[in-house]
Amino acid sequence: MKISVRNLEPTKVRLTVTVDPEEFDPYLDQARKDIASQITVPGFRKGHVPGKIVDQRLGFATVAGEAVNKAVPELYSKALETKKVRPMGEPELDVQEVPEAAASETKLKFVATVERRPDIEIPDLSGMAIDVPKAEITDEDINRRLEALRQRFGTLVGVDRPIEKGDFANIDLTATVDGETADSQEGVSYQLGSGTMLDGLDEALDGLSAGEETTFEGTLEAGDHEGQKAQIAVKVNSVKTEELPELDDDFAQEASEFDTLEELKADIRKAAARDAEGRQATDARDAFIAKLEEGQEIPVPKGARKNAVDEHLKGVTPDPEKATDEQKKEAEESADKELRDQMVLDALAEKMEITVSQAEVTNFLASIAQQYGMDPSQFINAIVRNGQLGSAVQEVGRSKGLLAGMRAVSFTSGGEALDLSAFLGDAAEEEESESVEAASAAAQVADELSAQDDAPVTDDAAEKDAE
Repeated sequence: MKISVRNLEPTKVRLTVTVDPEEFDPYLDQARKDIASQITVPGFRKGHVPGKIVDQRLGFATVAGEAVNKAVPELYSKALETKKVRPMGEPELDVQEVPEAAASETKLKFVATVERRPDIEIPDLSGMAIDVPKAEITDEDINRRLEALRQRFGTLVGVDRPIEKGDFANIDLTATVDGETADSQEGVSYQLGSGTMLDGLDEALDGLSAGEETTFEGTLEAGDHEGQKAQIAVKVNSVKTEELPELDDDFAQEASEFDTLEELKADIRKAAARDAEGRQATDARDAFIAKLEEGQEIPVPKGARKNAVDEHLKGVTPDPEKATDEQKKEAEESADKELRDQMVLDALAEKMEITVSQAEVTNFLASIAQQYGMDPSQFINAIVRNGQLGSAVQEVGRSKGLLAGMRAVSFTSGGEALDLSAFLGDAAEEEESESVEAASAAAQVADELSAQDDAPVTDDAAEKDAE
């Protein structure tokens, strides 16, 4: 197999693959066997029709077409591995030449254009030291947590006075556009000052009492009239204020298993310390990745970037096409960072020769299923059917590479050594698991099971191999 690679962009390549007859012949033979098992030819048992007869009955072009559908995805994958190209999306496959007859001198030739991971240099980790902020907690942090707990045990009491900031109002809303009702809601509970509803609502409600109403102009944020100016009538049905319990031993006994307020505060301080250590570990992770990227210009593949931006926008607006400039900018910045971090972690995992076991992939998928309240077996089966197991293997590899990389460097905080072993785990335990071949084999089987028998080369089969 002859492979030539042309760099179209820093993150895009074109591979031209020419396949020798001895490499393509096994695919032709398999195609003949597959076809023979499906056709009936007088004088031959089903499945035992000679290849020459299959060629004669259906034509060599049909056999070659079946063979191409099987061969191109596999040979494309081999070409990627041979040339160390790491794809970042689905390839565009163009089959340019196919043998016209069994004895034809024409060779199978196809071109694959695909976005790829750019070249990334991972610095030497030995001797690398990274400083991160201290895991500090303050009395203000403790008081804030205590106040949040106190509010959970607060009660709402009706008041006969104008609404004030922090009060809760039960309101009716009616929005009209060009004199016609665009939306209406009744019995909505809203806390003045929270800013969780329409812009201008806080100002309109301020000073109103139960039974009073007013009108203000606002911009609708959802529905058929999203983004349009509307006249909004608001009526206050009731006003309630929140009464909080006293911070004393009685409150501690009601809100926790402790007998005194001091014991409750001590427990809250411990929890705050644990959270601060967790934030410090996150800071260490971010600082480590930033160190790997330091001084490098890492281009982001355009197609992968667009897909990532679209996914981010879907999370903030029902219609990404109507996203604001600020939303688009935030989505683009998030997508760029996300993709750069992923590419750097993939390169790190390769450098550290990370292996991924079948058990690790299964545990990873099971944990995701539990987070979403799904049955792990059903979720994993769905991943298998959709041919997404390869992506799961890659995600586990990134995580393992990150942990291994962080174990290889030293961290300090405030001039003192920082021990992150509680978060980074034990490398020895990972060595006991099965090798990456098991997970890769499972991914391949999963892709084969989920592929459609009649899938064209440029669709499902190519997409799965691109992963």
